[in-house]
Amino acid sequence: MKKLTFPITTEEIKRLKVGDIVSLSGIIYTARDAAHKYLFEKKPKEFVKRLKDTAIYHCGPILKIKGKKYSIIAAGPTTSIREEPYMWKIIKDYKIKAVIGKGGMGKKTQKACKRYGCVYLSAVGGAAVVLAKAIKKIRNVYKLEFGIPEAIWELEVKDFPAIVTIDNKGRSLHK
Repeated sequence: MKKLTFPITTEEIKRLKVGDIVSLSGIIYTARDAAHKYLFEKKPKEFVKRLKDTAIYHCGPILKIKGKKYSIIAAGPTTSIREEPYMWKIIKDYKIKAVIGKGGMGKKTQKACKRYGCVYLSAVGGAAVVLAKAIKKIRNVYKLEFGIPEAIWELEVKDFPAIVTIDNKGRSLHK
């Protein structure tokens, strides 16, 4: 198992190859349909700096809300291919180093991973409660007006498990 800490360097990403099992720690961000469309169309400056060298997790977390305090109960991956129209440009514009989800991505994302030094990581579907245990802290939430599952959640994770299924050389397990 290879341990990765976000933010991460391009050199660390370059050492990964398809099939590597990884353990993620550090800062990652959730993003689903509304967030991808927003990032793609608006390119907000606050996120250009914030997302650099981090990961986007295709996830709509299930939360418990007590007053103004949120806690994540389940955080499983959502199907990534829906974000294919946006992902290549988000990788390019925001300089993200990893995309986490399930089911793989298409050719545009695969080419962007190769061109811009990014990887696609598959998280285990059906293990939402287990994956939520790797989330140690909700650091912030952005665009809550999109709704809880569609908001951009800034998460601190420790030992979040995943598998490299598209590497930065463009090789893919998704055929």
